[in-house]
Amino acid sequence: MSDSRRTDAVLLLVALVWGSSYLSAQTATSALPVLLVLLVRYALSALACLGLVAGGKQGSRLWTREEVRAGLPLGLTQAAVLLVETYGVAHTTAANAGLIISLTIVLTPLLDRAGHPGGLPPAFYAAAGVCVLAVGLLMSGNGFHAPRLGDLLMLGAALIRAVHVALVGRLTARRPIRPLHLTTFQTLVGTALFLPAAAPDLPALAHTDADTWTQLIYLALFCSVFAFLAQTWAVQRTSASRASLLLGTEPIWAAAIGIALGGEHLTPLTALGATLMVAGTYWGQSVERAHRRPAARAPAPAPIPTDSPPGSESRTGHSEILPRH
Repeated sequence: MSDSRRTDAVLLLVALVWGSSYLSAQTATSALPVLLVLLVRYALSALACLGLVAGGKQGSRLWTREEVRAGLPLGLTQAAVLLVETYGVAHTTAANAGLIISLTIVLTPLLDRAGHPGGLPPAFYAAAGVCVLAVGLLMSGNGFHAPRLGDLLMLGAALIRAVHVALVGRLTARRPIRPLHLTTFQTLVGTALFLPAAAPDLPALAHTDADTWTQLIYLALFCSVFAFLAQTWAVQRTSASRASLLLGTEPIWAAAIGIALGGEHLTPLTALGATLMVAGTYWGQSVERAHRRPAARAPAPAPIPTDSPPGSESRTGHSEILPRH
């Protein structure tokens, strides 16, 4: 297999893993309280990240002052994203969750105007309108009715995630921040946040079955740690546009896995909504990318220290890469 095909395969695998995270979260929250699921996911991710940091080059500080300053607010917003998203997926279908959260792609440029000093073109707002129509169709299910709680929560999660992505760009641009160390700090912030609220439910873990533990481990080690490392490794070996295209298949995988493995049903209305959502997000993403301020005109970013492992670009560092937790 050629290097380019290997890179494409890794990116598609990351998109598939992210797409499967909604069904895994739905399965885990059907057996355990949402806050406990989030605590375990964060704690396992933190332990894995600390292990990777400890296994890297020694002799440098665990966290620099800039990493702490960025990691605290980003840890808070990331925890907010996962909190609302996990509650949302517990009250809607995995397919809907994966499709609605992709609204982040068109919401982020509206909040992050640094690369669009002249404003966004009308075509972008047309694409956003297609996405809004798609959300309405996805919420309709088997017929038009009042929006479901889970769908509204996923809308909220998409908005919070867009804020988080814009904040990542603002706090990390042209700063010597090591992405793995920053991510490790964020997972520790999330663990500390959810521990007090989930502590009363900790005894439930002693009676948790193997299937639920499998979902928790999968969410932590594969959907968070592995996907982060694999995505960043691949992005360094291909163009941002190609990576964005392949990672943008996440909502398609989410819908496919929800239907194939979760027993969910795709009605004509939701099928139309899914099609419009994917088309609208791809359209909006391409329009935004074409009108972004050329990178050549911007100052060169500060070099990232070399004591991070291969593939150390932040998952949410570029608005043209599908942002996730």
